Amino acid sequence: MSLLDILLFISIFSIWTILAVNVVLIFAGYMNYLTMKVNDKLPADAPFVTIMVPAHNEGIVIVRTVKSLLALDYPQDKYEIIVINDNSSDNSAELLAQVQSKYPNRNLKIINTDNITGGKGKSNALNIGLKEAKGSIIAVYDADNTPEKQALRILVSELLADDKAGAVIGKFRTRNKNASLLTRFINIETLSFQWMAQAGRKKLFNLCTIPGTNFVIRRSLLEKIGGWDVKALAEDTEISFRTYLMGYHINFQPAAVTWEQEPQTFVVWFRQRTRWVKGNIYVILKNLKLLFNPKSKAIRFDLIYFLSIYFLLMTSLVISDTVFVLSVSGLVHTSINGFSNWLWFFAVILFVLGTFITITTEKGEMTLQNLLIIVLMYLVYSQMWLIVAFYGMIMYVQEQIFHKKAKWYKTQRYE
Repeated sequence: MSLLDILLFISIFSIWTILAVNVVLIFAGYMNYLTMKVNDKLPADAPFVTIMVPAHNEGIVIVRTVKSLLALDYPQDKYEIIVINDNSSDNSAELLAQVQSKYPNRNLKIINTDNITGGKGKSNALNIGLKEAKGSIIAVYDADNTPEKQALRILVSELLADDKAGAVIGKFRTRNKNASLLTRFINIETLSFQWMAQAGRKKLFNLCTIPGTNFVIRRSLLEKIGGWDVKALAEDTEISFRTYLMGYHINFQPAAVTWEQEPQTFVVWFRQRTRWVKGNIYVILKNLKLLFNPKSKAIRFDLIYFLSIYFLLMTSLVISDTVFVLSVSGLVHTSINGFSNWLWFFAVILFVLGTFITITTEKGEMTLQNLLIIVLMYLVYSQMWLIVAFYGMIMYVQEQIFHKKAKWYKTQRYE
């Protein structure tokens, strides 16, 4: 067996191992879905909640978001909304002032920062809002979100029902899923992610990751850990790890739903996902020293999982794809080429079936069109992610060398 054969065999084995783990998580998540119950009963004396909305140049969507938050069915005198309009150069301040004037009797507060106090990223904006917050429970929504009316009530009820839960996360759906083929990919990706990475990990390992939106967290926990890490681009993953290290866990309740916009073009998607990659690499490296620490048992699976996804899987896919292209072109030959092609075919089947199972949980998603889109996702979208991961790693290394500070990475919004 040649060196090329050995490299190809290791790559295939790694890809299949990670794929198998993901399929197990999907099935575990589906079982979790079948047995999941919803707690939406608030006590008579409901806790006061502060909803924080970090926003930077979000004039296109911010009014709709604030109105949806004002329409939540949580007791009106028991929650406030703080919008951190962070160093915006568009008309966000004017629009927010207009909304505030229309609802003078509601707890709606606008914090307008400048390039001195703000403009340093989402984590910094959230820390600014936290200083002004009155609630014992903090909720976070992105500036493009329109949560369903019962979302906050369900999240808070679930949090109150479990003293060891530091946070409870909900589900997010793609509002503009029909805008382009890319948004159709993203729609299926988000559904699959939530059952694989949230419901599945919760079922098997009691693990969840706080997303960037639609979650509640105990204020006391935030104060213990010192708020959000301003160096973290993926502030959600970073604060999830610290929540577990403090002895709490995170619960997932998909009945609490928010709808959000997703990138409609490749360029916007590429920039957003690059930020995610850089942010997660920062979190992995920051916590790598905890991998063999007995006190970090709660997050060990996630550390290994993220290491595998961002380093092992990426390397394996690069090797596998390169050998496949070179062998098809006749430039190289391996003794296990035929074997690897069969494994590649079965990997597609496994990916398609596993992903299709996740969308059967959503009304209107189990269609032949989506089945074909899932096949196309494996052939196209997965390769796009490979490019993003590789580029994100290079950019992360460059930024560490030149000590670049965190800043807002604005995702384009649409009317």
